[in-house]
Amino acid sequence: MEAHDVAPAALRDQLDAAFDVALSQLKELPDPLERAKVAHGLAGRVQDFGNEFQAVRNEAMNETLRVGRLNSTQLASELGISKGRVSQLAKGAPPERLFLGSGKVIVALAEKLEDGNDKDGKKKAVQGPVIATEDVQTYERLRELAEEVGLEVSFERIPLGGNVRLNRNNLVVICGPRLSPLIEQILEGDPHLRFGKDDDGWYLTDRNTGQIYRSPMDRGENSDIAYFGRLPRPDGKGTFLYVAGIHARGSGGVVHWLNQELASVHRELKARRFSTLISSRFDPETLEIVASEQITPFYRPEGA
Repeated sequence: MEAHDVAPAALRDQLDAAFDVALSQLKELPDPLERAKVAHGLAGRVQDFGNEFQAVRNEAMNETLRVGRLNSTQLASELGISKGRVSQLAKGAPPERLFLGSGKVIVALAEKLEDGNDKDGKKKAVQGPVIATEDVQTYERLRELAEEVGLEVSFERIPLGGNVRLNRNNLVVICGPRLSPLIEQILEGDPHLRFGKDDDGWYLTDRNTGQIYRSPMDRGENSDIAYFGRLPRPDGKGTFLYVAGIHARGSGGVVHWLNQELASVHRELKARRFSTLISSRFDPETLEIVASEQITPFYRPEGA
């Protein structure tokens, strides 16, 4: 069930019930030191959740005023606050920030084993796990974008094998399906867009049109194609943003495109699930993205 299918009263009841259970269990801890430690940790989590609720509230107030559904006086009456407070809250961080997250955003980057040839053409020994240079650049551009809209961002490594903890809020995953069987299984649930692999390498397929997209990089061109979507968490209690190029460079194209389109994308999608493909070109010397465009519509799961 999507979040927008739940009645507001049911959301309040769920929150009240969860809070009551947690508080009751906390009070029953027999060891006072343990009780103090757990209470201290939970107090911080409650504050984090409070900040997220406030961000959602402020964005919704901003949208209500922007579309002209209510004026400031009417909105103040609905919320039981002053008109001045409405103005103060609605002028906070831009509403599009919620497309990326409502709290501290975690960007998970996949590790891989590095090998290849050295400058003399000799085969190098396999090194320890590393994060691709292109993925690090993508993270830095995403961090800059998130900070521009008032979000704090950090990154974590997805270890070899691709075991990433997906059941949490404010998560962005940058990891190709070849590096994570878990991600590969979740991607198989997309009825519209799909990664595939054959003797010529990895590719993407639009299952609605039958169009197959292969990376121009495989033909020696400075261009790639990436999958971008909001996918369901395994626990069924939320979603995470997912980015993966056919090659690592393509992921940067998604962030380049999002830099230009974040506000309009948020207006259209909010936090609903979707998937699309982004094409991009990059400078072969710096590997920086120089152009990007959306090449498929926003596809939505049926009923979402």
